[in-house]
Amino acid sequence: MTNPIFPPLTLSDWQPTRDTITVYAQILGKIRRAMTPKQKHWWHISLRAASVGLTTTPLPANGQTVELLLDFTKHHLFILTSRGEQHRIPLQGQSAAAFCTEVLDELAAIGIEPAIDRTLFAEYTPGTYDETAVFTFWQILSQIDITFKTFKHSFRRESSPVQLWPHHFDLAVVWFSGRLVPDQDPANEEYADEQMNFGFSTGDSSIAEPYFYATAYPTPDAFTSRPLPDDAYWHTTGFNAAILPYAALTATA
Repeated sequence: MTNPIFPPLTLSDWQPTRDTITVYAQILGKIRRAMTPKQKHWWHISLRAASVGLTTTPLPANGQTVELLLDFTKHHLFILTSRGEQHRIPLQGQSAAAFCTEVLDELAAIGIEPAIDRTLFAEYTPGTYDETAVFTFWQILSQIDITFKTFKHSFRRESSPVQLWPHHFDLAVVWFSGRLVPDQDPANEEYADEQMNFGFSTGDSSIAEPYFYATAYPTPDAFTSRPLPDDAYWHTTGFNAAILPYAALTATA
């Protein structure tokens, strides 16, 4: 029986669409990075889950705030300001270059000009946007977001927000042990702190299906020899992680 909360999500069925919305998320991530005060662990470059899609959260802009929201239910990018202005761009599979231009033009029209490198989005080949696939994906991701936030409440020490990293298009939360890694510069954003990372990916070149992962840094001794629950396995090619295929949930009533 199919799980009504976690329906099937086969990467090959919607990968062109997934790749398109990944680029859209990356554009928003660059805008957020350009407009948000720097935060530790690069938390200023990630996106957050809203009720209908992915958001930059409100960003400071010329004495007001502006929020960019990828609405995966109405299939538009909404640009919202604290002064009540609202602009929208339909999500239609525009190329990276076309979408980047549309977004920056709409922002410029309200006096906001984030400094991003447009050469990163110079691809002019149109993408694909399947509204049904995007809607299904969003229903799944919104439930995973809630699950991760519930899981996060069990952490006694510092943890990250539940956030989507645009570069890999994975939703993740990080737990910090509170200990520094020996022989690492304490100011190093990525490698100074002992941590575990828990996340969800829609699939990539390493694992060509949606999956949940758990990693530890530094990797403890015998980490990958520890027993795992049914359906989970250790991945050791390229990175060490405990992997649970998303498909293991879809048949759970």
